[in-house]
Amino acid sequence: MPGLTLYDEPLEFMDTILLLKAAILGIVEGLTEFLPISSTGHLILAGDLLDFNDEKGKVFEIVIQFAAILAVCWEYRAKILSVVGGLPREQAAQRFAANLVVAFMPAAVLGLLFASKIKQYLFSPVPVALAFIVGGIFILWAEKRDHKITVEAVDEMGWKDALKVGCAQALALIPGTSRSGATIIGGLFFGLSRKAATEFSFFLAIPTLFAATVYEVVKYRHLFHAEDVGMFVAGGITSFISAFLCVRWLLRYISRHDFTVFAWYRIVFGLVVLATAYGGLVNWSTA
Repeated sequence: MPGLTLYDEPLEFMDTILLLKAAILGIVEGLTEFLPISSTGHLILAGDLLDFNDEKGKVFEIVIQFAAILAVCWEYRAKILSVVGGLPREQAAQRFAANLVVAFMPAAVLGLLFASKIKQYLFSPVPVALAFIVGGIFILWAEKRDHKITVEAVDEMGWKDALKVGCAQALALIPGTSRSGATIIGGLFFGLSRKAATEFSFFLAIPTLFAATVYEVVKYRHLFHAEDVGMFVAGGITSFISAFLCVRWLLRYISRHDFTVFAWYRIVFGLVVLATAYGGLVNWSTA
């Protein structure tokens, strides 16, 4: 049976490479999902570089995104349990839940209407790079404005505040824009404090990404296979851990800093992608 030995070694090697790619992409998802730098954009670019952007890659992104959501749920488990437990009788809990529903609706409706067209035309490295640059410029503009704060904490938000942030979140349907970036910077424009805008962005991510996960699971259910469990576990674990650490770090960071550094990162990163694409240094498969 010498043929089995010769066959098993490269197969085992390929499995190791696949798990390594899964772990790397999980880290990318976890680190970028809640920062204003676009997780979708980074996954498109990283998946292209790692040659992991086929149909299996699409299913894998669903799993690691779900793991990142769980990290936020764990970080804010006390608040979530308090709201859920207070819904029958506490006005503050009811208002908070209603705000999440109101903010969730714009992206949900527009996503259902235009998601397929957006994926068809914009899910490729060059459009993502352009969105990186435009988003970075927008953040710089937002940070140079005088911030007139009318809402200090998440619990002080009204439904109109939530609706405005929800409309900002809808811009993130364009890959490379950043869901967290749109909601946080949009919140600053609409009078939320930096802490309130950031925390509401985290909370809004829960229904938004849960809904997106359910939709994608149903759509791509035929692509889920038992043999991919190891890949899902590797990516899910690294996504959860990196997202959890990133959320905690960001909350500390914004207490002393603004988002300018993320703006410059977006601009430089976008320019590098464009330069490598048009200079032939990187053969972006979908550029």
